[in-house]
Amino acid sequence: MKPAAAGPVAREKAVFLDRDGVLNHEIGHYVWQLDEFVIADGVPESLARLKAAGYRLIVVTNQAGIAKGLYTAREVQACHQKLQQACNNAIDAFYFASAHPSESESLMRKPDSLMLEKAIARFQIDPGQSWIVGDRLRDLQAGAKVGVRGILVGEGEEVRPELYAADLRAATNIILGS
Repeated sequence: MKPAAAGPVAREKAVFLDRDGVLNHEIGHYVWQLDEFVIADGVPESLARLKAAGYRLIVVTNQAGIAKGLYTAREVQACHQKLQQACNNAIDAFYFASAHPSESESLMRKPDSLMLEKAIARFQIDPGQSWIVGDRLRDLQAGAKVGVRGILVGEGEEVRPELYAADLRAATNIILGS
Protein backbone atom coordinates (compact mmCIF):
# COMPACT_ATOMS: atom_id res chain seq x y z
CA MET A 1 0.00 0.00 0.00
CA LYS A 2 1.31 3.38 -1.00
CA PRO A 3 1.50 6.02 1.77
CA ALA A 4 -0.73 9.04 1.31
CA ALA A 5 1.03 12.03 -0.16
CA ALA A 6 1.59 14.80 2.31
CA GLY A 7 -0.27 18.00 1.61
CA PRO A 8 1.50 21.30 1.23
CA VAL A 9 3.30 22.53 4.32
CA ALA A 10 1.39 25.33 5.99
CA ARG A 11 3.48 28.45 5.86
CA GLU A 12 3.56 31.09 8.57
CA LYS A 13 3.02 34.80 8.08
CA ALA A 14 5.24 37.32 9.85
CA VAL A 15 5.80 40.95 10.60
CA PHE A 16 9.49 41.84 10.62
CA LEU A 17 10.18 44.84 12.82
CA ASP A 18 13.09 47.22 12.86
CA ARG A 19 13.91 48.21 16.42
CA ASP A 20 15.09 51.81 16.91
CA GLY A 21 12.47 54.25 15.65
CA VAL A 22 9.77 51.56 15.40
CA LEU A 23 9.63 49.67 18.70
CA ASN A 24 11.57 52.13 20.86
CA HIS A 25 12.30 55.82 20.64
CA GLU A 26 15.04 56.94 18.24
CA ILE A 27 17.26 59.23 20.30
CA GLY A 28 19.87 60.31 17.76
CA HIS A 29 22.61 57.95 18.90
CA TYR A 30 23.08 54.26 19.64
CA VAL A 31 20.59 52.88 22.16
CA TRP A 32 21.93 50.21 24.46
CA GLN A 33 21.49 51.54 27.98
CA LEU A 34 18.29 50.32 29.59
CA ASP A 35 17.34 53.76 30.92
CA GLU A 36 17.53 55.17 27.36
CA PHE A 37 15.64 52.24 25.82
CA VAL A 38 12.11 53.66 25.93
CA ILE A 39 9.39 51.62 24.27
CA ALA A 40 7.26 53.69 21.90
CA ASP A 41 3.62 54.41 22.64
CA GLY A 42 1.22 51.75 21.41
CA VAL A 43 3.88 49.09 20.82
CA PRO A 44 2.63 46.45 23.32
CA GLU A 45 -0.95 46.82 22.07
CA SER A 46 0.09 46.73 18.41
CA LEU A 47 2.18 43.60 18.89
CA ALA A 48 -0.69 41.93 20.76
CA ARG A 49 -3.07 42.72 17.87
CA LEU A 50 -0.63 41.34 15.27
CA LYS A 51 -0.01 38.22 17.36
CA ALA A 52 -3.77 37.65 17.77
CA ALA A 53 -4.10 37.86 13.97
CA GLY A 54 -1.63 34.97 13.60
CA TYR A 55 1.58 36.81 12.70
CA ARG A 56 5.01 35.75 13.86
CA LEU A 57 6.82 38.82 15.23
CA ILE A 58 10.49 39.06 14.38
CA VAL A 59 12.86 41.91 15.22
CA VAL A 60 15.63 42.59 12.68
CA THR A 61 18.03 45.34 13.75
CA ASN A 62 21.42 46.70 12.71
CA GLN A 63 23.62 47.16 15.79
CA ALA A 64 26.91 48.53 14.47
CA GLY A 65 27.81 49.92 17.89
CA ILE A 66 28.93 46.41 18.83
CA ALA A 67 31.61 46.43 16.11
CA LYS A 68 32.63 49.94 17.19
CA GLY A 69 33.14 48.66 20.76
CA LEU A 70 30.52 51.02 22.20
CA TYR A 71 28.46 48.24 23.73
CA THR A 72 28.14 44.46 23.79
CA ALA A 73 25.72 41.91 22.43
CA ARG A 74 24.72 41.23 26.04
CA GLU A 75 23.61 44.88 26.43
CA VAL A 76 21.54 44.60 23.22
CA GLN A 77 19.96 41.42 24.57
CA ALA A 78 19.12 43.20 27.85
CA CYS A 79 17.19 45.83 25.85
CA HIS A 80 15.40 43.04 24.00
CA GLN A 81 14.47 41.39 27.29
CA LYS A 82 13.03 44.72 28.52
CA LEU A 83 10.97 44.88 25.34
CA GLN A 84 9.75 41.30 25.77
CA GLN A 85 8.70 41.99 29.36
CA ALA A 86 6.73 45.08 28.30
CA CYS A 87 5.07 43.18 25.44
CA ASN A 88 4.09 39.96 27.24
CA ASN A 89 6.79 37.97 25.40
CA ALA A 90 5.02 38.51 22.06
CA ILE A 91 8.19 38.59 19.95
CA ASP A 92 9.16 35.23 18.44
CA ALA A 93 12.77 36.02 17.58
CA PHE A 94 15.42 38.73 17.62
CA TYR A 95 18.11 39.01 14.96
CA PHE A 96 20.79 41.67 15.07
CA ALA A 97 23.69 42.51 12.79
CA SER A 98 26.73 43.54 14.79
CA ALA A 99 29.00 44.52 11.88
CA HIS A 100 29.80 48.10 10.92
CA PRO A 101 29.67 48.93 7.18
CA SER A 102 33.04 50.68 7.26
CA GLU A 103 34.76 47.60 8.69
CA SER A 104 33.28 44.67 6.82
CA GLU A 105 30.80 43.51 4.23
CA SER A 106 27.93 41.81 6.00
CA LEU A 107 24.90 40.20 4.42
CA MET A 108 23.23 40.42 7.83
CA ARG A 109 23.11 44.23 7.79
CA LYS A 110 20.08 45.83 6.18
CA PRO A 111 19.61 46.67 3.32
CA ASP A 112 20.85 43.10 2.81
CA SER A 113 18.42 40.40 3.77
CA LEU A 114 20.20 37.58 5.61
CA MET A 115 18.46 38.26 8.94
CA LEU A 116 15.10 37.92 7.19
CA GLU A 117 16.23 34.86 5.23
CA LYS A 118 17.27 33.10 8.45
CA ALA A 119 13.87 33.78 10.04
CA ILE A 120 12.02 32.70 6.87
CA ALA A 121 13.84 29.37 6.93
CA ARG A 122 13.52 28.87 10.70
CA PHE A 123 9.79 29.58 10.92
CA GLN A 124 8.68 28.44 7.42
CA ILE A 125 7.46 31.96 6.62
CA ASP A 126 5.61 32.83 3.45
CA PRO A 127 7.09 36.19 2.32
CA GLY A 128 3.97 36.91 0.25
CA GLN A 129 1.86 37.03 3.43
CA SER A 130 4.43 38.97 5.42
CA TRP A 131 5.43 42.57 6.14
CA ILE A 132 8.42 44.59 7.32
CA VAL A 133 7.97 47.78 9.31
CA GLY A 134 10.96 50.10 9.45
CA ASP A 135 11.93 53.73 9.80
CA ARG A 136 14.55 53.71 7.03
CA LEU A 137 14.36 52.79 3.37
CA ARG A 138 17.11 50.21 3.96
CA ASP A 139 14.63 48.26 6.11
CA LEU A 140 12.14 48.13 3.26
CA GLN A 141 14.90 47.27 0.76
CA ALA A 142 15.84 44.23 2.86
CA GLY A 143 12.22 43.12 2.84
CA ALA A 144 11.87 43.66 -0.91
CA LYS A 145 14.87 41.39 -1.56
CA VAL A 146 12.91 38.46 -0.11
CA GLY A 147 9.46 39.45 -1.37
CA VAL A 148 8.11 41.02 1.83
CA ARG A 149 5.94 44.16 1.63
CA GLY A 150 7.18 47.16 3.58
CA ILE A 151 5.73 50.03 5.54
CA LEU A 152 7.88 53.04 6.42
CA VAL A 153 7.09 54.67 9.75
CA GLY A 154 8.23 57.80 11.55
CA GLU A 155 9.01 61.37 10.76
CA GLY A 156 12.55 61.04 9.41
CA GLU A 157 14.10 62.55 6.31
CA GLU A 158 13.41 59.48 4.19
CA VAL A 159 11.42 59.73 0.96
CA ARG A 160 8.00 58.31 1.77
CA PRO A 161 7.01 55.26 -0.25
CA GLU A 162 3.45 54.34 -1.10
CA LEU A 163 2.91 52.60 2.23
CA TYR A 164 3.69 55.04 5.02
CA ALA A 165 2.43 55.24 8.61
CA ALA A 166 3.11 57.62 11.47
CA ASP A 167 4.01 54.81 13.88
CA LEU A 168 3.64 51.09 14.59
CA ARG A 169 0.04 51.58 15.71
CA ALA A 170 -0.88 53.05 12.29
CA ALA A 171 1.20 50.40 10.46
CA THR A 172 -0.68 47.69 12.37
CA ASN A 173 -3.96 49.15 11.12
CA ILE A 174 -2.65 48.93 7.53
CA ILE A 175 -1.49 45.33 7.99
CA LEU A 176 -4.76 44.25 9.58
CA GLY A 177 -6.85 46.25 7.13
CA SER A 178 -8.58 48.23 9.82
